[in-house]
Amino acid sequence: MNNGRFPISLHILTLMARAEGELLSSEHIAGSININPVLVRKEISNLRNHGLIESKEGKNGGATLAKPAANILLSDIYQAVKQSSLLGNSRNTPNPDCEVGKQINLHLDNLYSEVEGALIRKLQLVTLADFSQQFG
Repeated sequence: MNNGRFPISLHILTLMARAEGELLSSEHIAGSININPVLVRKEISNLRNHGLIESKEGKNGGATLAKPAANILLSDIYQAVKQSSLLGNSRNTPNPDCEVGKQINLHLDNLYSEVEGALIRKLQLVTLADFSQQFG
């Protein structure tokens, strides 16, 4: 993935998994990631929309996992934050009269599909609980 959303979201969810149900504020999470709390709130909103996080507004509010970490696959997180192709997209239209140009996008699409499939299969083998157990 060519952006930082997956590592940020995985960091957020790992903190929540280790908090064992305690509500975490966006400021607390942002301090751990060392980013602006606005970015954390944006990711929390997205993860909530995908059913991975529950949140409570207000002074004593915060966010926590919507389900046990053992029931969240890293592939669920990837799918929640995926925006574009893993390897990027071509920004130009190839020459349709060129032997390569007229076929390149089809072959790139097939390659990208195969590579992303391999990544997702690997991420389906690891739960958030598995990942968060690595931290002392």
